[in-house]
Amino acid sequence: MQVKIFEGFAVFLKNFKAEESKDVSGTVQEILANVRKNGDTALREYTKRFDKVLPDSWLVPKSVLEEALDGLDHDLFHIFEEAADNIMDFHERQKTDSQLDFSPDGTVLGWKVTPVDSVGIYIPGGRAVYPSTLLMNVIPAQVAGVPRIAMVSPPGPSGLPHQLVMASAALMGLEELYSIGGAQAVGALAYGTESILKVVKITGPGNAYVAEAKRQVYGTVGIDSFAGPSEIMVVCDRDDIPVEYLVRDMLSQAEHDPDAGAILVTTSSKQAKEVENRLKKLVPTLPRQNIIEASFANRSAIIVAKDLDEIFEAINELAPEHLEVLTKQPFEDLHRIRNAGAIFLGPNTPEPVGDYFAGPNHTLPTSGCAKFSSPLGVQDFVKTSSVISYSAERLQRQGEQIMRFAEEEELYSHAAAIRVRLENK
Repeated sequence: MQVKIFEGFAVFLKNFKAEESKDVSGTVQEILANVRKNGDTALREYTKRFDKVLPDSWLVPKSVLEEALDGLDHDLFHIFEEAADNIMDFHERQKTDSQLDFSPDGTVLGWKVTPVDSVGIYIPGGRAVYPSTLLMNVIPAQVAGVPRIAMVSPPGPSGLPHQLVMASAALMGLEELYSIGGAQAVGALAYGTESILKVVKITGPGNAYVAEAKRQVYGTVGIDSFAGPSEIMVVCDRDDIPVEYLVRDMLSQAEHDPDAGAILVTTSSKQAKEVENRLKKLVPTLPRQNIIEASFANRSAIIVAKDLDEIFEAINELAPEHLEVLTKQPFEDLHRIRNAGAIFLGPNTPEPVGDYFAGPNHTLPTSGCAKFSSPLGVQDFVKTSSVISYSAERLQRQGEQIMRFAEEEELYSHAAAIRVRLENK
């Protein structure tokens, strides 16, 4: 078990080299081209090759979804239900309405908010199963009022998605779930096939092939983001935080994927060493040992910062997807954080409360994209159109200025469209 410790953030930046992810763009391009040309025939080819099964139908029957929901353990059903309620309540607060401003002269300016016509949601099903991802993507789309929500998720040995994914779909009242995964599923949603109608936007996380496929179809459809591997940064300037908290919180993301990142930034060399020792002892006993060890070899580390200022320098430069703030005054420090996907304040807020239950979305910007991107939300499932209605009075008052502006840009027909109206008053 390898754990890298760096004395200072500058040393980390100079010496930490994350292992490069393999280039999958050519493979994905080939898959997408095949799906676009051959539709269901290509889907059958790739599903048989990659998933080793061939479903009777891509669309999971409604009766099978309902059976999965009926088969849920009673307590688990209520956990899913309460989590969905929390997520719904939070996202209801994000709704924005159309707005029109009526001026005394009769001019109307404003905007019209409209949900996208359809969305395709990718629900992963490879190394782990993610019903939480279904809830986090479906609920804001429902709050936004999207009329058609289609989901794709890789088939298991039965030819169906995981039972928990099917149960979650039924819980949310959805019927359009397809047993297909990988880049080919993204292609089916983007281009449509004989069995799967295309959508106008695709959301949801996936492996490197899914992420690359979303990147390549962007423009044909909208996407939520260019998502990379999951990551967490835990920052601490307190000696009273149990080492086990720090270790378990780092592992909560390191267990996702060999390319996942877990970084601890602490002001205590003693704490850093204690975390290293505990990781080396604990990880060999864990069920996902190989994945965690790869994560620490590739993208995880401990940084010993000289003070709180250096901690916030590290935060804002790396812009982590998940940020746990275990400082002495986390709320007072909040204003110093400019770049982070989700911020977890205090020792009672480990990252999993956001993954599953609190309500804010867990689909977050990764790989430093929190410098310019935001968590998934209702705003990702709507679009805004400007609304402009000039009165004759305002056009007369401002027309000469508009014409002058157009003529300065040598766009004389623009100016003429105004002039003909001024002359026709």
